[in-house]
Amino acid sequence: MSKNNDLMKFMNGIQEIADSVVAHGDDADEIREHSGETPLSGYIPPHERFEKYDGDKCWQGHLREVNYEHDLIAANLSHEEAQELRTSDFEFAYVPKDDKQQCKEIIRFIERHEWLGKMPTWLTHRFTWRLNVPDKPKILCGVIIMATPNAFSNLMGADMRHKEKLIARGACISFGPKNLGSHIIMDSVKWMVKNTEFRFFTAYSDPDAKELGTIYQACSFTYLGQASGTKNQYFNPAEPEKGWRGDKAFTERSEYVRHAKDLGIKFLPEWRKKGKVKWSAIPDEIASQLKRAALDKKASCNKRTASPKHKYVCVMGRGKKETRRLRKLLYSNNPKLPLEYPKNRGE
Repeated sequence: MSKNNDLMKFMNGIQEIADSVVAHGDDADEIREHSGETPLSGYIPPHERFEKYDGDKCWQGHLREVNYEHDLIAANLSHEEAQELRTSDFEFAYVPKDDKQQCKEIIRFIERHEWLGKMPTWLTHRFTWRLNVPDKPKILCGVIIMATPNAFSNLMGADMRHKEKLIARGACISFGPKNLGSHIIMDSVKWMVKNTEFRFFTAYSDPDAKELGTIYQACSFTYLGQASGTKNQYFNPAEPEKGWRGDKAFTERSEYVRHAKDLGIKFLPEWRKKGKVKWSAIPDEIASQLKRAALDKKASCNKRTASPKHKYVCVMGRGKKETRRLRKLLYSNNPKLPLEYPKNRGE
């Protein structure tokens, strides 16, 4: 059984890497360069938002105002028609990774509507909601992206670590009904529980974006506190499309592969191990060169102190009995829970 589990995790890792390539390869670059969309008034580039955005609402709330008229035109809707929309006027769907056309559209949507303005690294599952009203175009109106966490938590105990998924990105169209966001989150979670082995779903809210996690509170997620996220973030002016990134971005295997290429070193297959670098297989001199290159790149970046993020979790089973058992496990492993929801925006 242990060997089967290890094989399954290895294959999941291969799938995640392939998904990341789809999301960040030439297609994504082409979309960014040729989307033809002109930034609207009030738009701030992603890497400048933490410093320049000083609104009194969350960033996505601000974007709803910025994009509203443009989105109505794209959907062929009047203001009055938009006010009458209900969640039943939208169609939910899982998008497989080989549907490249929809994957490209999802990238565009996230870049336009989401705070970070970019896709996550280890994405695994994509979900959409489209307008489904007679005589109206079925435009994309909501997206949820699930990903493998950068580091698995022990919230549910060591035996359950592999059953965690991260709700890495989420965004909705400006004219959607107020509860559209919470519906697409819960539809995505329910789909994952029904069709996969994953049972608990973590999510973050960023105070820099004036986020409290109100949408997760509306979905009855359990609040885990505000002590998450990287302490420092780094921005490389030579790679503005990557935005601000944490320390771990410089130690990803893909970074070392790039450094090897720049140094004229062939990165051998035996230097790879389950998505990471197998340092024990790399000659000391080459390993030193690669690590030095990573440190030099990090030192060349702009640096800022990041605000700690709010963290939430949703635990769900395939039935009431399993859900009760999982929630009991969550609270027994974390006796300080549940915590009171935060109320003050931007803190």
